[in-house]
Amino acid sequence: MLKEESIKALLRDVPDFPKPGILFKDITPLLAEPEARKWVVTEIANHFRDQKIDAVAAVEARGFIFGMLLAEALDVAFVPVRKAGKLPYHKIREEYDLEYGKASIEMHVDALKPGSRVLIHDDLLATGGTAGAAGNLIHKLGGVVAGYSFIINLAFLPGEAILTNKFGLRPHYLVKYE
Repeated sequence: MLKEESIKALLRDVPDFPKPGILFKDITPLLAEPEARKWVVTEIANHFRDQKIDAVAAVEARGFIFGMLLAEALDVAFVPVRKAGKLPYHKIREEYDLEYGKASIEMHVDALKPGSRVLIHDDLLATGGTAGAAGNLIHKLGGVVAGYSFIINLAFLPGEAILTNKFGLRPHYLVKYE
């Protein structure tokens, strides 16, 4: 069985990406390890298995990788949450703040049935802006955010507190950096 230290050993730090002063946490080495990938999916899926999840909404692009695997493990729908301008059909948009700027994400207007319980997944929690914006989109479509899931939590940034205080849900994550 893997532990937090084992997962951390499979994450690569990339300094000054996507801009100077940012230390990017790269999950690519984790993706190359089948046992570790399976462990990540199993741990997250088991945490949410009793939450009556109807869909996993995952944020582009790294969130898609484990988001789809989680949807498979939970046997539920997968909802792509994409950067503005990438979805081909009718969509809704939400703007949010990043730790290094502003961005917008979108979802198709028919991505969820009203009342759907949705798990939001992304690879990393930093300021909570992206996950919070995804939660706002789900609420706009009549869905219910059932939980937030991440591989990495940058606990020195306010994301966990923001999601917990603003949305009333404590995020679940596997690795924490203080």
